[in-house]
Amino acid sequence: MTTKTTKKYAALLRGINVGGAKKVPMAELREVLAGLGHTDVQTYLQSGNAVFASTEKDMAALARDLERAVEAHFGFAVRCLVVDGGYLRAVAEACPFPAAELEGRQLHATFLSEQPAEGRFTSIDGPAYLPEEYRIGDRVVYLYAPNGLGRSKLGEALAKPAVFKGIDATTRNWNTVAKLVELTEDTP
Repeated sequence: MTTKTTKKYAALLRGINVGGAKKVPMAELREVLAGLGHTDVQTYLQSGNAVFASTEKDMAALARDLERAVEAHFGFAVRCLVVDGGYLRAVAEACPFPAAELEGRQLHATFLSEQPAEGRFTSIDGPAYLPEEYRIGDRVVYLYAPNGLGRSKLGEALAKPAVFKGIDATTRNWNTVAKLVELTEDTP
């Protein structure tokens, strides 16, 4: 008899519960995830962060299934990235900025559905935005914005549609990244 092992994942839903648009109550999102057969379902904050365990190993398939289920349940499309706990931990460990010394609102991670091609960011003149900075990692863009994302000119430049054209992207502050790392830790 073979038993399938489960793995913990984080689902990052893009653009929900912002300004009254695309309302997704977290209790209902948990029900949707459980309805897909996932276990240990939890949500974090109201901004589209869910953690779950699944025997499925294909993260793209998990994301597609969740997108279809959310659209069927709520009546609107929502883009979703699914990443595993190991990837989240690697993102945190590879952070090029001193995360432990910064406030969570000063550091952000934009998670990407694929690695951007070389030269994708050449239109952004990094030195012009100092002291704000960005660095590209493995399917993630790290953004240091000392005055927060809401006041960030570099964040605004990075958010232009041409920068991530064809790539799904969603941003989380560092407090959320740290919490998702914690929630997706596999425990024996």
